[in-house]
Amino acid sequence: MVLALAACNSASVPENYTQLDRLPDIYPDYTDVTIPVNIAPLTFMMKQGSPAGGEVNSEADEMVARLTFGNEEMVLGGDKIQPDVDDWHKMLQQAQGGDITVEVFARQGEQWTGYKPFALHVSTDSIDPWLSYRLISPSYVAYEELTLNQRCLENYDERVMVNNMLCSTESKGQCVNCHNYQQYNPDRMLFHARQNMGGTVMAYDGKLMKINISGDSILSAGVYPAWHPWLPLVVFSSNTTGQSFHIAHHNKIEVYDLASDLIAYDVEKNQVTNIREQSPTADGEFNDSTEFDTYPFWAPDGKTLYYCSAHFVYNDSLEHDADVISRAKEFKYNIFKKSFDPETMSFGPRQMVFNADSLDKSAILPRISPDGRFLVFTLGNYGCFHIWHHEADLWMIDLDSAVAQRMEGINSDDTESYHSWSSNGRWMVVSSRREDGNYTRPFIAHVDGQGRCTKPFVLPQADPEYHRLFMKSYNIPEFMCGPVKYKPQDFAKILRKEEGQNVLHAQYVNRLGK
Repeated sequence: MVLALAACNSASVPENYTQLDRLPDIYPDYTDVTIPVNIAPLTFMMKQGSPAGGEVNSEADEMVARLTFGNEEMVLGGDKIQPDVDDWHKMLQQAQGGDITVEVFARQGEQWTGYKPFALHVSTDSIDPWLSYRLISPSYVAYEELTLNQRCLENYDERVMVNNMLCSTESKGQCVNCHNYQQYNPDRMLFHARQNMGGTVMAYDGKLMKINISGDSILSAGVYPAWHPWLPLVVFSSNTTGQSFHIAHHNKIEVYDLASDLIAYDVEKNQVTNIREQSPTADGEFNDSTEFDTYPFWAPDGKTLYYCSAHFVYNDSLEHDADVISRAKEFKYNIFKKSFDPETMSFGPRQMVFNADSLDKSAILPRISPDGRFLVFTLGNYGCFHIWHHEADLWMIDLDSAVAQRMEGINSDDTESYHSWSSNGRWMVVSSRREDGNYTRPFIAHVDGQGRCTKPFVLPQADPEYHRLFMKSYNIPEFMCGPVKYKPQDFAKILRKEEGQNVLHAQYVNRLGK
């Protein structure tokens, strides 16, 4: 009984130790990060192979961490530092707007070592309570074993939203992807299912439906979605995609568009419309095959649609697919915008926002901050799928000044790709391969009113070793104001319907639905 009570007591800071004037080498690296006032506890451990006493290169046998703010103190010990959720949130509430000081001590054998303290900067800005993402193996052998998951950022509650295997068979596979929400609302969401039992699944104010957007008048079913901020309207890119595998190249896979357009889907009318630029050479034609339009995203006021477009002229002496593959590095996507009138449902002509081609680069994934001031995008050397490009970085345009520059603080020496703003515009999550170059993991950074970013921190887990042992990538991280309430079986049931609901097709003239 005495031993059990003793085991429940807090750890104690060692009385005798050697003090080092350097930060502890911990995993994950949470030293001097800015965190939301409502984030789950940050757990960490000494890195394997890091010196505990400054001389011997081996894993520490034991560690102690003391977290202090004012008169509050939390002392934790063991081989990993794992704060209690309730105690952690109590300290965060008291420390908001200030710093929690963290002192780390590590023991190897009989020798204790103390490290230079670091701070956890507790922002008064909260973060959306939920985050969703796709979990997928970075392998095309076992890609069908994937899920769409949702995770509570205030604790470690993680739930499967969609299980791809529920609709996959031994001979017929499926792939779910591209989950998206209207204004962070889990009651208005969609995702795509490809291959077996494919279609677009949409949850809209309590109604769950499977729709079939494909048709003769468009290239393909909707691919990359963007909900209008308030209208029952989704703009998709319609893409014909392909991929190649490099034999000897640090960018392992190349994904590219063979053709792409923009389409708009009216949820209430169940109607899809092409959005195309009028060809400058053919009077009355609305399809210019030399423009590859993709990755739409709405401004928060709902009056401007941003998207990416590359100009590419096929070589008529080659098959189109072979031409794209052989000239993949010629694809340089620029960022454009179109004005939109919500009253008349009409678009204006396109306007250049960022000319990446002039820098011999390619810009994709424009995302506008909720206050409408900043546009963040991913810049790579070429192409439209930078998640496989190790050179890819995040850039920001201040839309007030039109100044574009590489984002300081949030980028690393490896891939930064898909990114999303929180609903209050003070946090950004980005898929990054910074830890090992192979797996994308969600990193979160604070963004202030001037667009300045703090050091990103990886999604907290109950076990700090989780990310190093978890052999899947996190794709398309999206913030949510709450969890999706449907179960995986609900989505599987709607997917098993033989045919999705066919949509009406309208030819775009000067406004949607004409």
